[in-house]
Amino acid sequence: MLSGILNSDKAINVNIAIMRAFVMIRQYALTYKELTDRLKEIEGKFEDVYEAINYLLEKDKQQIEQKERKRIGFYPGPS
Repeated sequence: MLSGILNSDKAINVNIAIMRAFVMIRQYALTYKELTDRLKEIEGKFEDVYEAINYLLEKDKQQIEQKERKRIGFYPGPS
């Protein structure tokens, strides 16, 4: 929780890593039937949290794709 409040690059990266860890644990847990049923029940109670996590993961993917895409258009040379 503290990493979400602090305003530094390191705190932001730690916060993202924590969220990714929870997503990985969730995906691992989905492989077990009992845990899957229980997790789905809990997800209904905390739907906003899962939406936020998925948004952050997709946002990171989009930023990476934007940086790696081929640039087109006019780029002026050094002045």
